[in-house]
Order: sequence, then structure tokens, then C-alpha cells
Amino acid sequence: MAVKAREGESFDSLLRRFNKEVMDGGILTDLRRRRWFIPKGEQRRMDERKGRRRARIQRLRQDQEE
Repeated sequence: MAVKAREGESFDSLLRRFNKEVMDGGILTDLRRRRWFIPKGEQRRMDERKGRRRARIQRLRQDQEE
């Protein structure tokens, strides 16, 4: 990840732009996820659980709106 300094740009604004690029690129979340080895089968189960949880929350929100 690289950010070039604009003419007359302060270090604080440059750092802010860099942090925004890192967050938008998903680099930190990827690093956190790869911190420990997780077998593919376990990762698939975790993703399925996360999807079920997300769907359940969406259903609850839709029921509350009605």
C-alpha cells in the first residue's frame, strides 16, 4: 500500500489518507484472519454459521419493520 504526498499536504492528512486506504483495502482484517491457521473445513463451517446468523438478524429486522 502506498500513498504519494500531495503538494503542500501535511503529514497528518497524509497519514489519514493512508489509514483510509488500508481500511478500504481490507488489509488489517485479512491479517487478523490469517494470524492463526484455520483448516479449510473449519473455515467453511465458520462461514456457514456466520451466514446463518446474518440471515436470522435480517429476518428479525424485517419482522420488526412490519
